[in-house]
Amino acid sequence: MINRTPFFSFVRPLAVVAFGGNALLRPEDSGTMQEQLGRAREAVRKLLPILGKGYELVVVHGNGPQVGNVLIQAEAAADRVPPQPLDFCVAQTEGSIGFLLELAFGNELSRAGFRKEVVTIVTQVQVDAADPAFEKPTKPVGPFFSKEKAAHLMDELGWTMVEDSGRGWRKVVASPRPVAIRGVEVTAALVNRGHIVIAAGGGGVPVVVTEEGEIRGVEAVIDKDYAASMLAASLQADLFIVLTGVERVSRDFGKPTQRELPEISAREAKALLAEGQFPPGSMGPKVDAAIRYIEAGGREVLITRAESLAGALEGTTGTRIREARA
Repeated sequence: MINRTPFFSFVRPLAVVAFGGNALLRPEDSGTMQEQLGRAREAVRKLLPILGKGYELVVVHGNGPQVGNVLIQAEAAADRVPPQPLDFCVAQTEGSIGFLLELAFGNELSRAGFRKEVVTIVTQVQVDAADPAFEKPTKPVGPFFSKEKAAHLMDELGWTMVEDSGRGWRKVVASPRPVAIRGVEVTAALVNRGHIVIAAGGGGVPVVVTEEGEIRGVEAVIDKDYAASMLAASLQADLFIVLTGVERVSRDFGKPTQRELPEISAREAKALLAEGQFPPGSMGPKVDAAIRYIEAGGREVLITRAESLAGALEGTTGTRIREARA
């Protein structure tokens, strides 16, 4: 059951934007903090047109590469420092990436003539302890191990591990769907004061609530697009923006019959998703998250790449998903 949130009324329209952790840490990067700060400033510059269009802004970032690095560090120091559970690793990267983005916004906003404060919320996202995802973990996280080391970890720590494309063995964890964003009212209050809010980073810290009302973290990761979709719906955002690697969503992607989709209804998107037009490992979750936002009462979704965002906001590119046309 999704918790109902109160009606929020904002002075200006609100946009919630989601982008991946690879925007800040790419495979070819060395991974230094200075390098990531440079990437953060690049990302922030691409988001500024949203403010230029008169929207208040909530930012949801990914953290896949960053959490992977934290887990590699934990493995390297396991004989000296007790490893942290995954929910703590997610919280750690929410804070560190939020700090990077706050620095980037702080420098780029003044250069662009905006006077705004930026705040990061380490967001708890509630999941269902009975979610079937916990019965069959599928999400690879962290470093690669040898077969022998993996067998030891599975025996000693009870990890679930799988062989990953010939590159070694990796831990897999559950990726349950979010059922509620905790602290939405705090986010709304900050938005209403004109602040940019960074929230639900990496999909948020997964927590469950027991029958006794106790909150506890769980060993899982939440897809950041689903968390962003729920956050946008909970805040009654006017626009939900999903940044990805392509300028527009396409039908028959990669085939001779490929056709770009400038605008589709949520009903049409749902039918195309059911046809298998959007693979689970790429565009599928993004389109599904867009549909969920619209079905929860959302107004409009814009899917495009960061480099094309300014034009997409003007209507010259990108894919817009709206509720069914009459």
